[in-house]
Amino acid sequence: MDRVYALAERAAALDEVPVGAVVVLNGAIISEAHNEREAKQSPTAHAEVLALERAAQALGTYRLEECVLYVSLEPCPMCLGAAQQARVKEVYFGAHDQKGGALSLGYSIHENARFPHRFLVSCLPEDRFGQLLKKFFKSLRDKTKKT
Repeated sequence: MDRVYALAERAAALDEVPVGAVVVLNGAIISEAHNEREAKQSPTAHAEVLALERAAQALGTYRLEECVLYVSLEPCPMCLGAAQQARVKEVYFGAHDQKGGALSLGYSIHENARFPHRFLVSCLPEDRFGQLLKKFFKSLRDKTKKT
């Protein structure tokens, strides 16, 4: 999760929402990403989606069945859906997202029996992830007040 945090910090330094993600296979990071929505002006350039795409490219297959996704913030429904489509083994996140996280919103895509692939999703709570997000959004609010 240290690398995930470093990626989230990098995103914040680039004025992106501070979310970082890594894909791990057999204990080794095979891909990583941070949010790039502002840079790419793309609504789908979330850290998780980018990390999954890069892992698929690195492995030459979209089936990431033995891979684990680590992310700083609870995945949104789109990102959890991407993890389901990639057929990841597990997803771990560092902070809950009450306003946009799939689990917090009640979308348990990862355990829905109607999908052909189910996987573990679990929070590894670390205060530093939530604090980084709070600091980032406070900074945005402060900038808005000054203009």
